[in-house]
Amino acid sequence: MRFLRILVVLLVAGFGAVQIQGCTATDTRRSAGETMDDGAVTAKVKTALLKDEDVSGLAVNVNTYRGVVQLTGFVDDETQRSKAETIAKDVSGVQSVKNDLQIKPKS
Repeated sequence: MRFLRILVVLLVAGFGAVQIQGCTATDTRRSAGETMDDGAVTAKVKTALLKDEDVSGLAVNVNTYRGVVQLTGFVDDETQRSKAETIAKDVSGVQSVKNDLQIKPKS
């Protein structure tokens, strides 16, 4: 009976440690707080792009990971590509911008 109690205590302690570890950040996984912060940065960048009349905010996809914003999608020219990057860099919480926007081919 004593062995069973010890086993139950160890199992409960082990599961508790796993749950706590699941909330902390690692090199490859964000914490819950980091995920929420990145979501807020993404929303602010997307809003800023949609407000700008020169950049087609609907054609630009925004993803954020630990403050690094990645822009993807298609724009009409290099001016729009550069302006989208500048807009993203000016948003609070952005650490850096990876500009993977492509210029639409001329038809």
